[in-house]
Amino acid sequence: MDREFFQQLSAAARAGIQAEIRAGLVGENKAASGYDPVTAADRAAERAMRDLIERRFPEHGIWGEEYGLTRGDATLRWSLDPVDGTRALLCGLPSWAVLVGLLQDGRHVAGMIDLPALDETLIGLAGETRRNGEPVRTSGCASLGDARFSTTDPFLFSADEAQAVERVRRAARLVRFGLDAMAYARVATGDLDLVVENGLKPHDYDALVAVVRGAGGHIGDWLGGTAFEGGRVVAAASRRLYDEAVALLA
Repeated sequence: MDREFFQQLSAAARAGIQAEIRAGLVGENKAASGYDPVTAADRAAERAMRDLIERRFPEHGIWGEEYGLTRGDATLRWSLDPVDGTRALLCGLPSWAVLVGLLQDGRHVAGMIDLPALDETLIGLAGETRRNGEPVRTSGCASLGDARFSTTDPFLFSADEAQAVERVRRAARLVRFGLDAMAYARVATGDLDLVVENGLKPHDYDALVAVVRGAGGHIGDWLGGTAFEGGRVVAAASRRLYDEAVALLA
């Protein structure tokens, strides 16, 4: 596996998305209750990436948000979220991303956070994360009192979760909301220090793990492990900061 193939996935997804943006995006609600939008851009991007993977690695599994699972028993499996942050895309905001993770026997071995609106591609591979070809590192922040903290939407937490996240928010130096996957990219580039979220599906976090770890950060769940049960994810600039946040969340 090489970075060039991730760049090819980025280019294919971007082309599919841009074609649909030019045609005029409409959000279709795929939720039984509430609002969970999907667009033709989501589907076009996933089709384009699937096609590339099928041609280059026909023996690999693929699990995509829009088109499901192919070869689920494969040792190597790609995890695709063709547009993470569809709400942001529909609102003309730049925080939406194309997310690609690669897992080997359930272990996160590579990942890409592609930010087309910013022309940034972060690829975590072989223990190193690069942005547009240049190595990046987290800030190394080790204290919550010094940390720049983000969560996408504070209204997504249950009552108990909201109380826990509020403890983290009060302890942090600075707080930003609404960044979607871009927040994890900014942890990797040293511009944010901590992200806490819940309700993420594997498609949402599979790409993030290798990117954050490859930049020297730590990513795990709210209990100090890596089960990510309930989609509860904490990404931090350092293990020490992660542990401090987890202590407050618990």
